[in-house]
Amino acid sequence: MILVTGGAGFIGSNFVLEWLAQSEEPVLNLDKLTYAGNLQNLAALEGDSRHVFVQGDIGDGKLVSSLLAQHKPRAIVHFAAESHVDRSIHGPGEFIQTNIVGTFQLLEAARAYWDALPETEKADFRFLHVSTDEVYGSLEESDPAFKETNRYEPNSPYSASKAASDHLVRAYHHTYGLPVLTTNCSNNYGPFHFPEKLIPLVIHNALAGKPLPIYGDGQQIRDWLYVKDHCSGIRRVLEGGRLGETYNIGGWNEKANLDVVKTLCATLDELQPRQDGKSYAEQITFVKDRPGHDRRYAIDATKLEKELGWKPSETFETGIRKTVQWYLDNQKWTQDVVSGNYRDWVQRQYAA
Repeated sequence: MILVTGGAGFIGSNFVLEWLAQSEEPVLNLDKLTYAGNLQNLAALEGDSRHVFVQGDIGDGKLVSSLLAQHKPRAIVHFAAESHVDRSIHGPGEFIQTNIVGTFQLLEAARAYWDALPETEKADFRFLHVSTDEVYGSLEESDPAFKETNRYEPNSPYSASKAASDHLVRAYHHTYGLPVLTTNCSNNYGPFHFPEKLIPLVIHNALAGKPLPIYGDGQQIRDWLYVKDHCSGIRRVLEGGRLGETYNIGGWNEKANLDVVKTLCATLDELQPRQDGKSYAEQITFVKDRPGHDRRYAIDATKLEKELGWKPSETFETGIRKTVQWYLDNQKWTQDVVSGNYRDWVQRQYAA
């Protein structure tokens, strides 16, 4: 069994679904179910004995310790985090609490559990920490992409909190010998993405006839990674990564935000045209840029390819098409999230 934290969130739920689609090994899924945690993401696993869900906080050391003692996982894959930059600007406290203090409590519980394991099991245990490219700061247009050796220069409360958690994970390896792995990914997109983020927000607003908001001049560049490619990269690092090492996972898809939105509009024009025959691009509107907006991120994933043979399967074009089609096919999911009805799922799930 493996323990996945934050397994009802966007990336975590995709990871759990992909894991159980490819393996019979059970998953213990620990998620606090904050606003971004959604058990509807995992509806396909209802009644599947391989998926054990526990609603709880990674910061609850007693709970985590009891789960480790009861279920005896061979690995922890740590997704749980507050992750929205805009929210971190308006309310940084939750980011400090979850991303730093929560990771610390999880590490403490994992260290005690690992220390008590028999030597034969100790060698096989892994703690994989999922992080972000935003810890490296911002790039100029001519700068090379981020490598694992780039120094940390986080610019938002979110990225600073993730940088701190990365440092804690590293320290627990070097100080205590905890067998850790860290992955730093670029911007994810795909199914189950909470619609406050750019791609699902644009799809939702386009279909609703609302403005498609773009910060500033729309020339902020991000490296886009299809979420299922990210999940396969994590699985590969968990399987073969060198202990204490960091691996960047990227899509090799640098795109300006404005170009992303235009691609979404063109794809929607093809798959679900507006009734008036006009392009969804007419709904694009520019809004005031957010404070401290990083200009460019780009991931160099060469290390992961050379050491472990991983490469993304999707191009930006194929991944975006799959993503738009998923949202067209699952509009009720988006409506439930936007309306807040997805929270009712928890009550139904736990009804006596």
